[in-house]
Amino acid sequence: MTAAVDSAAASTSNVLVHLGNDGIARLTLNRPEKYNTLSVALMAELQDTLDQLSINRSVRVVILAGSGKAYSAGHDLAELQACPSKDEAAALFARCSQLMLAVTRLPQPVIACVNGTCTAAGTQLVAACDLAVATDTARFAVSGINLGLFCSTPMVALTRNIPRKAAMEMLLTGEFIDAATALRLGLLNRVAAEAELDAVTEALAVRIARQSPAAIALGKQLFYRQIEAGIEAAYSLATETMARNLVGEDARAGIEAFIAKRPMPEWSEG
Repeated sequence: MTAAVDSAAASTSNVLVHLGNDGIARLTLNRPEKYNTLSVALMAELQDTLDQLSINRSVRVVILAGSGKAYSAGHDLAELQACPSKDEAAALFARCSQLMLAVTRLPQPVIACVNGTCTAAGTQLVAACDLAVATDTARFAVSGINLGLFCSTPMVALTRNIPRKAAMEMLLTGEFIDAATALRLGLLNRVAAEAELDAVTEALAVRIARQSPAAIALGKQLFYRQIEAGIEAAYSLATETMARNLVGEDARAGIEAFIAKRPMPEWSEG
């Protein structure tokens, strides 16, 4: 893993990684002086980190946080400006799209822990995460339109989180919404006071980490597959997945314990 393990290990790393003994991995975007913009280097480092975590059976939940005053201000505009051709620009945006897909495809749930402002691809990253908790002062925008650049790729994740007209208004105006509005629209799961952000996020992570990793990995994969399918195809996918889940070790042990009125077993690592 190219990212630094534990925040004390290397202050120059773009992504800090702390692997807790509780099955929770905490990743922190670490370009506070650049408002955690998604530079090519940061995206590559985060992609590599997610790839490593995807095969780490001891990790059950991932928290994705930001350092400094902002969660992420989106793409590094200097890098966008430096793209000499359409092909170079397409390659940069494709890298970002693959990163967002990596978050979705990760077997473990990913919780965005949003400490501040999110703009453009920063809002996209929050929308790509499975769950999101933010401070009550956080703000969200897809503000590329203000620069003459419609937030087309951030739109993909945003429109899979919030209603169409709300998403279109954000995309067309570039205006910010506050945390309360983001919660109401469905971009966030929880809003917390700044001093309580980590505690609220970690409590949610701990609750999920207690569940069967195998069942969660199956369920997360199905969630995103079925939501894009027609209803008949969705039921077909869900039927096959639930049957596979039922005959697995964890479900068998859990049902047996429930019927026998015994405590739930210790789940396997997936």
